[in-house]
Amino acid sequence: MSPVLAPSRRPEELTRALREIGPAWAADIRAAGDRTKALYLPHLACAPRGGIDELRDMAYGTHQRQVLDIYRPRGASGAPVIAFVHGGAFVRGAKDINGEMYANVLRWFARHGCVGINIEYRLAPDAPYPAGAVDVALACQWIERHVAGHGGDPARLCLVGHSAGGTHVATYACDPAMDGYERLPRGLVLISARLRADMRPENPNAQGVAAYFGDDDAQHLAQRSPVQHASCLALPVFVAHAEYENPLLDIYALEFAQAVAQAQGRAPWHAMLPEHNHVSIMAHFNTEEQWLGEQILGFCERVF
Repeated sequence: MSPVLAPSRRPEELTRALREIGPAWAADIRAAGDRTKALYLPHLACAPRGGIDELRDMAYGTHQRQVLDIYRPRGASGAPVIAFVHGGAFVRGAKDINGEMYANVLRWFARHGCVGINIEYRLAPDAPYPAGAVDVALACQWIERHVAGHGGDPARLCLVGHSAGGTHVATYACDPAMDGYERLPRGLVLISARLRADMRPENPNAQGVAAYFGDDDAQHLAQRSPVQHASCLALPVFVAHAEYENPLLDIYALEFAQAVAQAQGRAPWHAMLPEHNHVSIMAHFNTEEQWLGEQILGFCERVF
């Protein structure tokens, strides 16, 4: 099903800026992304964060990037678990890209009764396909073993991935290359994910795709794309994207949702966030605007 958009509660100054940035987004995604991050920083800096314990850089593997942060409501016991995997075009990015993001995402979920997990992973070219998905699997194994000690219920895990992080989450969940790993989450949320690997000229992150997936030929990339394996997906999924996306990501989101619908015989949850862009769709968490977070919680209630 596709939830219906509720009226926005974002501050008017953010709405004006997003309406200005959006139509020009694809012309220079790096500059527009930097402007969007700067726009949200002061709002996130003064956002509520009381009553949350934060534990940093817990190792789930031996590599320096195989670490995760925990955001737990004080006194939590048996709480749902939301694990987040950041983006970065496969070759950059981190669980903390500035003083507030992506901690804002997990703080919001912790404020709403969940144990939040912020996952970092290895990057290409040193860790090519399917290393990102392997790291997601290892992090999920760590969560299954340890999250109860941090107030979470390992049987109620939802995995959320943004951009390249969404690619890794989808690969972990449906690519036969990952069949050696148990699929531990109860549901997936793919936000502005790159669900088809491509080297098309309009893809501003084509070099990152090549570094991670390899650039042998179009058929090779297609075979490694999550959308190619969507029919194998056995988990409930919520696919979301912004109105103003990095070129092609909105198309691939719809393509993935359609493939899942055809395989499962019913449409998955899907949403497009008006006026948002590829960065603001995550930057707005823990601000006055809560619609996407509320929809994710509603999705989790259904699948749990």
